[in-house]
Amino acid sequence: MHLLAPERQRRTLDELHDRLDFTVGDARSKRSAFWIMLTLSSVIAISGVIGDSTATVIGAMIVAPLSVPILGVALGIATGKAGLVGRSLVLVAAGIVLVIAVGFVFAQLLPNPTNVLSNAQVLGRTSPKLMDLTAALATGLVGVIAMIRRDVGDVLPGVAIAISLVPPLAVVGVCLGSHAPALALGAFVLFASNMIAMIITATVVLVVTGYAHEAGMAGARRGRAYILLTAALILVAAPMVVNSLSSLWADRIATATRAWLADVPGAQVTEVTLHSDTATVRVLAPNDLPPIEELQRKVDDIVPWNPRVVIVHTVGSRTENR
Repeated sequence: MHLLAPERQRRTLDELHDRLDFTVGDARSKRSAFWIMLTLSSVIAISGVIGDSTATVIGAMIVAPLSVPILGVALGIATGKAGLVGRSLVLVAAGIVLVIAVGFVFAQLLPNPTNVLSNAQVLGRTSPKLMDLTAALATGLVGVIAMIRRDVGDVLPGVAIAISLVPPLAVVGVCLGSHAPALALGAFVLFASNMIAMIITATVVLVVTGYAHEAGMAGARRGRAYILLTAALILVAAPMVVNSLSSLWADRIATATRAWLADVPGAQVTEVTLHSDTATVRVLAPNDLPPIEELQRKVDDIVPWNPRVVIVHTVGSRTENR
């Protein structure tokens, strides 16, 4: 696989261990740097989430060192180093607890947590879809290639932004502190999908590019690790598939509602949400609406489980200054 890692640019196994194993070299300095940077990244991310600032959240993504132990898990799996896998997982777990705890504490200081839960930084991370997993797999591939090649290290900031590890955890903490466990779960699914995708792609690339052979593990059986990773991937992918389908059905319900409102002058569909057995449609319209039974029939033809349609009608119209 010289295309992925040309011999002249390929880092040695010792170099990867030095980068990814916190017990190699100056372990104390590595750990202190990890915890300091992760704590500061958490504060930056949470500040960006609470302030609804995309630029601030991006800054937290670049600072975050959480990808290092995650890639350490992949290196341990690829080279058969159970100790490295265990140590890296402990660091990841401790890092997760730290970020969530900081977010929880910050949420206690908010005067009105409901406003935070409705901002773009939170909503964009609490309902992950299948395309988020696809992007995570591709980004994980870029991340490990950047790690094993000396000539593409300058893409790592972009990888850090794309893989998004700390911001979802920050949202988990803020949502838990704001008494919104369902939103917290959605954000954690996004983090878990990104982490698992990174481990899977990194493990495959490390094996394919010869690091397993270099470690004397070319014929090693990694079946158990692969089974666990596959099961974890399916576990996080399932709610993402549901969210993707719900989003698709919500769009189709919105289209059906617009057709239902075609004879109502000035009527607009402002929002459609699909939760369990209820489809809530928010409509802005100045006049009376057509019989809801007509829309219910349209929705029954669209969504397999025939959810009950609830119309939230705001009387009025939207005007624009010219």
